Amino acid sequence: MNREPVAPDDPRMRDYTKAQITALLGELHRRGMPYGLLWGSASAGESTLDGRILVDFGHSPVSTLLNLLHLLPGPEGGERG
Repeated sequence: MNREPVAPDDPRMRDYTKAQITALLGELHRRGMPYGLLWGSASAGESTLDGRILVDFGHSPVSTLLNLLHLLPGPEGGERG
């Protein structure tokens, strides 16, 4: 399923909580490990930009995390979307 990447300024990015971002990072860790995506130190950052929490793996916006997850096969082996 094709979809447009999530933009960093998408208003929905303001709704994510630190707990939700931490859960998404756990999913990225599990699904990305077989592909060499290893960010053991990644966390829901303390930094915010225009009300959006930044993910602390280079101060990336949450949209980057969501876009990475979309590129990886889901738990059932298919893409999520």
